[in-house]
Amino acid sequence: MKKVFFLIVVILSSRCLLAQNITVQEYIATYKDIAIQEMKRMGIPASITLAQGILETENGNSVLVKKSNNHFGIKCKSNWTGESVSHTDDAVGECFRKYDNPEDSYRDHSNFLRNSSRYASLFLLEPTDYKGWAYGLKKAGYATNPRYPEILITNIEKYNLQQYNVQFLDEQPIKDPLKQAEDANQEKIMAKTTTSGPIKIGETIPVKKSDNSHFNNLKAVFALRGTSLLAIATVNDISLSKLLEYNDLKNDGLISEDQWIYLEKKAKQGNRDYYTALQTESLYDISQNNGIQLALLQSYNQLAQPGMIRQGTQVRLRPGLAVLPDAAPAAKKIHAVQPKEGLFSIAKKYNVSVQDIRDWNGLSNDELRIGQELIISK
Repeated sequence: MKKVFFLIVVILSSRCLLAQNITVQEYIATYKDIAIQEMKRMGIPASITLAQGILETENGNSVLVKKSNNHFGIKCKSNWTGESVSHTDDAVGECFRKYDNPEDSYRDHSNFLRNSSRYASLFLLEPTDYKGWAYGLKKAGYATNPRYPEILITNIEKYNLQQYNVQFLDEQPIKDPLKQAEDANQEKIMAKTTTSGPIKIGETIPVKKSDNSHFNNLKAVFALRGTSLLAIATVNDISLSKLLEYNDLKNDGLISEDQWIYLEKKAKQGNRDYYTALQTESLYDISQNNGIQLALLQSYNQLAQPGMIRQGTQVRLRPGLAVLPDAAPAAKKIHAVQPKEGLFSIAKKYNVSVQDIRDWNGLSNDELRIGQELIISK
């Protein structure tokens, strides 16, 4: 009899747990209006925002989202002053942002993308171009999963999320001011694309001309992997040989990775003195991302070959600049724990992350004692 009772309890408990989970369709129905509102406010495709939310939260069922309303897995970082929760992700007990409601999480996600220079090029794309956004996010370093773009695109098309991109385009989202220069050329380019047949960028996506300051005020097109260089040259009335010369390319063919392709000769120097490599990347990529001729960039940095540049390396973008020394280690700061202090309040006081303090002090948990001395920097 006890075994039967226990089995009934287990079954009922299991049903309760299952009832607490929501489906992808329920997640979409619940949050699509917020995603659409953020598209109107910031210009990020609603389909991309929803697809990221579905992936990051396991369609609203992850432990993190249930205890923090954090739909996009945004970690605290040093500039976060709000509430936080401890959650194991890439490492044990990492600090994640906590929000009062889902709307705040979606809004913070939009602000995060809009205010970061590494994602600036994405805002030159139309909100309907979800494929360009998916590949662009991966290239800018948003995710480490090599299949990240394909996962987003699969979810968008499986659940028809792209409908939310076009349903409300009569109310135009806020665009980057530099996007205005692109609009004047769009009809001409689209007409040529239609006349000569669609340009394939993996799948059919039109090539668009841009006039932007993020890339040294040069005219360029953003093309995804698989784009034909000849097609770009044809659409933009440029000879193929000139297009190859402008982009420091030796061979014609299909683009092996999504990137900016310049429609005029790159500049002799950058619009700033130095560039710090955000990740290990090639000098060619740095040349393209800063609109500088590769040979000159190589000369400015006294490099025999245009090879790979390590993360954190200072790259000179102009001639005659001094080589910056490696960053000197910051002097150690010691903080004595005061009554009622926790790791979060201490991290906020010194503008560092909770995880940094854990790492510097070898802490396995968040328990502190009064008078305990903590190393604040190394």
